[in-house]
Amino acid sequence: MLKIKKLHKSYKMGNSSLHVLKGIDLNIEKGEMVAIMGSSGSGKSTLLNIIGILDEHDSGDYSLDGVEIRNLNEKKAAQYRNRFLGFVFQSFNLINFKNALENVALPLYYQGLGRKERLEKAMFHLDKVGLKDWAKHLPNELSGGQKQRVAIARALAAEPKLFLADEPTGALDSATSAEIMRFLQQLNDEGRTLLIVTHETDIANMCKRIVKLKDGIIMEDKIINQFRC
Repeated sequence: MLKIKKLHKSYKMGNSSLHVLKGIDLNIEKGEMVAIMGSSGSGKSTLLNIIGILDEHDSGDYSLDGVEIRNLNEKKAAQYRNRFLGFVFQSFNLINFKNALENVALPLYYQGLGRKERLEKAMFHLDKVGLKDWAKHLPNELSGGQKQRVAIARALAAEPKLFLADEPTGALDSATSAEIMRFLQQLNDEGRTLLIVTHETDIANMCKRIVKLKDGIIMEDKIINQFRC
């Protein structure tokens, strides 16, 4: 599913450069639920951006579902993101002037689906996250947990190969965080592949595998006994 080998990434800082990722090796198989952990400056955000085709690596290999990800122009990168990936962010990233249904339908517009089919599919996924009755509500009429479920439905609507969640519970209280993680576990039970970036040990322990980064190097990669919500 996801294969990364000897991945390096540096950023120019004036006359010097900052070596952020230092030869990362990472394989994620279909159906896994993996947490990536690391403190600020560990390289986890850079790794997520490269996996999410939002940034390019300098050297090494990265392939997704058998397709090499390298030297893509912006149009091709956008096509690959839409084809392979579903994103969920800490800040939800919903469009404030569109209702829940329209937000979920948005990635389907970029896939070229007609309006009727888009809305039907979006309603199916809103129903899946338990928000069918909130379809016509704007984001400012929803709670934090509801907003994150809309974001999950939006990510699911495009039927991605890999589901990327960046601190998905970071803006939520502990009870709502458990609710969101329970739902993500259900998605994984259905066979979906999830990669979750978090700094919270409790959240990482709800995954099945934890990868720990420090100073751009994978320090630990282990299978764990998953805590079920």
